[in-house]
Amino acid sequence: MTTATLRLATPTPFERMLRQAALGIARHVDRRVAARAERREIALDMLREQQARKQDPRALDHTLAQMGLPRR
Repeated sequence: MTTATLRLATPTPFERMLRQAALGIARHVDRRVAARAERREIALDMLREQQARKQDPRALDHTLAQMGLPRR
């Protein structure tokens, strides 16, 4: 009876393998979440920098001229 009780108390090799797989998947997901957060931070920084730049008032006229449209 003691042997049966001890055998039931420890995880089986399959359960250990499932636990390892679950830990591996969790680590993978954590890395993906961290990478996505880093990319988002970089994108927000670039957007803030782009919005902070002063716009050249002649840029629109130049673009319209390149397209062959009348200027403002």
